[in-house]
This record gives sequence, C-alpha cells and structure tokens, in this order.
Amino acid sequence: MSSGFYEGGYSGYGGGGGGGNAAGGGGYNYGAGGGGSSDAFSGSMGPSSAPAYSQTQPTQRPSASSSSQPPQPSSSAANPNGMDNAMNFWNPAMATMAQGMATAAVAGKVGDVNSQVAMNVAESMGRELFEKGWLKLVPGLERAMLGLRPYFAVDNSYVKRKMAKVLFPFAFRDWARQEEVAPGSPDGAPRYAPPQRDENAPDLYIPSMSLLTYALLCALCYGNAGKFDPEVLPDVTSKCVMFQILEVVAIRVGFYLMEAPVAILDLICYTGYKYLGLCVNMLSGLTMGHFLKYGHRSYYFTYLWTATAVSYFILKVMANCIPRKTSAVGPKRQFMVLGFAGSQFATCWFVSQTKFLE
Repeated sequence: MSSGFYEGGYSGYGGGGGGGNAAGGGGYNYGAGGGGSSDAFSGSMGPSSAPAYSQTQPTQRPSASSSSQPPQPSSSAANPNGMDNAMNFWNPAMATMAQGMATAAVAGKVGDVNSQVAMNVAESMGRELFEKGWLKLVPGLERAMLGLRPYFAVDNSYVKRKMAKVLFPFAFRDWARQEEVAPGSPDGAPRYAPPQRDENAPDLYIPSMSLLTYALLCALCYGNAGKFDPEVLPDVTSKCVMFQILEVVAIRVGFYLMEAPVAILDLICYTGYKYLGLCVNMLSGLTMGHFLKYGHRSYYFTYLWTATAVSYFILKVMANCIPRKTSAVGPKRQFMVLGFAGSQFATCWFVSQTKFLE
C-alpha cells in the first residue's frame, strides 16, 4: 500500500531518505533528510539538519511575448464615467441619493452635527446636476434659458411701476428705453438695460402671471354660475395664447414690410400686457355682479378704460420701437403704429369671458 500511493503528481513529501518505500524524489520536497522509514511523512516529522519547508520549485522566466506586451490601461482610465472617477451627476442614482440626504436632514434623521453637512452636499449636488446635467440633456434648452433670463429679471418696484404704466399710461412722458455698455463687450457696443434698471424694458413676468390670473378668474366666474368644469382653465388659456400668436405674427409681418428690426420675445411681452387689463375687467365684473348685480355693465365700463389704456401703451411703445426711417416701398410708419394700437381693442374683446357674469 505505501509503495505507490504518492507516486503521481506531487511525488515527494519525504524525499532524500533511504529505504525502499521512499515516496518520491522530485517535484516539491517538503521533508529533506530523514531516516529510511516506510511512512510517507517521515521526512517532515523526523529530525533533520536541513531547514523545513525548503522549496525546490524551478524559477520561471517570463516569455518574450509577455514582456513585449504594452501595459493595459486601468479600468478607471478606460471608463471615464466609472465610479473610480469624480462623481457623475448624470447618474439618476446620484440625484436620488442627494434628495434622500436632504430629506433625511430636514426630517431630523441625521445627527445635529452631520445635518448641515448633508444639506450642503445635497444642495451642491443638485445645483451641479441642474447646471451641467439637465440643461444639456435637451438640445437648445440651455440657450433658451439664457435668452429668457433677462425678461424675468424683475423686482417689486419694477412690477409696481410697470403695472401703473400699463393701466395709467397717460400720466407718463418717458417711453425711451435706456442703453448701457456691456461690461464684457470688447468694442463697447451698447445694449438695452434689464427691467430692474429700466421701467420701459419689456418683461415676461407680468404677462405670464396676468394670463394665469385671468384664467383663474374666469374659472371663478364659471363656478359662481354653477357651470364650472376643469376644461375651463385650458380652454381660456389656449384661446388667449392662440389670439396672441396671431397678433404677434401680424405685427411681425408689418415690421418685416417696413424693414424694421424687432425681437419676437419683445412682441410677445408687449402684446401680453393686455392680460393685466383683462384681469381688472373680470375682477370688476365679479365684484359688482356679486354685490349689485351689475356684472356685465361693470365689466364693459372697465373694458373701455383698460382697452384704451393698453392701446395707448402699445402706441407709445411701438412709436419708440419702430425707427423713423423705414422702407420707402413699405407701408407708412404712422399707419402701422395706429393699426398695432387699435388691434388691442379687438383682441381684448375676443378673449373676454362675460357669458356667466350676473
């Protein structure tokens, strides 16, 4: 039994010893020296002058093919979006983690010491995600946001002055827009001042808020008559937007025929100020209809004032937007300005909602 049991594979656990039952003489010699015992493990257990566990494994030399192979790039260098690199804010999991950290900090689940740190980390991650992630996710979104930003650069004082100028334009004399030199402009080209520093600058804040308020007031009017339906809000809003688009297209064609430059967003701002007058009309009709049952009369009486005020406002604005010298073969400047101003009466009439006023 003991003569051939360890003759394969690893052939020597007790090499170097004499005797006829030596288990092997090559490969790995873990028990050098030893007496001539028939036990296969007698070399490792017996006394010996050689050090134990001495390996006689041959040294392997690297082949030429392995030494000439160029070094492979690391996984982080090959994958710039890997987790070994900087935090990737395109990953939705990072935004979820930031939101969770902020929620936990607000709810008090994070300790008092770490809550402020977690809030700061979540805020920085959210800002980075918004500035560098979502704006670049949709093509053209970043450019559109940069183009719309000046039209919403308003404050409380500007809103008050602008609303007074739209509703009472006869009391104002200055209608020219202010110009200022751009700080980063190499040639010092002037540009128009933003609404915060110029009350004559157009803005989109008042038209958009006035449109939403007018739609809510129309829904309130329907509700007082017991005819409210959720479709009232989108119906009123879409009707107003449709008429405004047609009005902007018509005015833009007139500017094109006169060969006068104008920005489309400026036209949207100027034609949207009528919603402020419509809000005043509807509020007057609802109030007087509730207390004195004169909703229709009050609405149309107020309409005469607001429509006249908005028309005069557009008259003065367009007179300053259109240059003195226009195309010789195009329409006359005076007629176009009067036409733009008179169109406010028609559009304010078409978008009025007086059906259910008492």
